[in-house]
Amino acid sequence: MEKIIVSFAKEESGRRIREILESSGTASCVVCRSAAEVKRVVSKQHISAVVCGYKFHDESAEQMFEDLPPFCAMLMVANQGMLDLCESDDIFKLASPVSRGDLIASVRLLLQVGHRLEKMTRPHRSEEEKAVVEQAKAALMASRGFTEEEAHRYLQKRSMDSGSRLLETARRVLSEDCGA
Repeated sequence: MEKIIVSFAKEESGRRIREILESSGTASCVVCRSAAEVKRVVSKQHISAVVCGYKFHDESAEQMFEDLPPFCAMLMVANQGMLDLCESDDIFKLASPVSRGDLIASVRLLLQVGHRLEKMTRPHRSEEEKAVVEQAKAALMASRGFTEEEAHRYLQKRSMDSGSRLLETARRVLSEDCGA
């Protein structure tokens, strides 16, 4: 089941939407109560869809959307008057009250859009770059006894910690492994 963020200023609204989405098998939900919390969770967990209300105590959903990564799709659920105030054409809107079926169908569509956005924004590696990353993973597996998944996660974390591309981190690991 895919993971999405459900974020509403009113706790009851978020709880009801989470129950509908999880009980239908549509998505696993992370519930957030503020725009700052949404941004933090999206950056740490790479979530590609957010279902939210119009406003939070710290900023509007439209302002929050501007700070989300380009692969993150948003569905705003609010009364029609509030939706009319939202100027962004990139935010999907669903007027409340909403039926269970409409909510589930809208979130499924939102997840598909999120996947398409992610494919469009994801950098593609050449075969040569892929080979370097695979060599680095193999070196880590041999020298440290990592599984392939652990080696990949190690490369990703080290890359993020150093602020360098995965390819550069892989080359660094290979040079360290070879004693260069």
